[in-house]
Amino acid sequence: MPPRSPAEAGGYGLESQLLSLSAERQELMCSLIGLAVKLGLVALTGVSLFQLAGAYQQRMESQGEISAVLELENAKLVKARERFDALFMVEGEQRLIREQSQWIAPNRLRVIWQSKRPFPTVESPAPGSGNQSARP
Repeated sequence: MPPRSPAEAGGYGLESQLLSLSAERQELMCSLIGLAVKLGLVALTGVSLFQLAGAYQQRMESQGEISAVLELENAKLVKARERFDALFMVEGEQRLIREQSQWIAPNRLRVIWQSKRPFPTVESPAPGSGNQSARP
């Protein structure tokens, strides 16, 4: 190779500087793109966690309401079991009779009136009244 002139040597130096600047710019752009992607992922994670916290709070409130209803129903069940057990204990029949005021006293007859015709109502006129419309 022939010796290079100082102008040619300077030209290669300028070219290498331009290439190194171009490489640095590419690295900077890649770094900025990477940073933007990371910031986007962090923002997405933050929003997701915020929504998740809201959903968790709703579920906890629902669970509290369901627990309260369950406690009430369990209390009703315990009361019904105690009443059932009391009715089937010794003298449970007498206890039931004392509680029921509508029962007939011993040695009494219950009279039930039955009518073959229903009682007249506002909607239907009483049979035999003169308000019946004539049919053609």
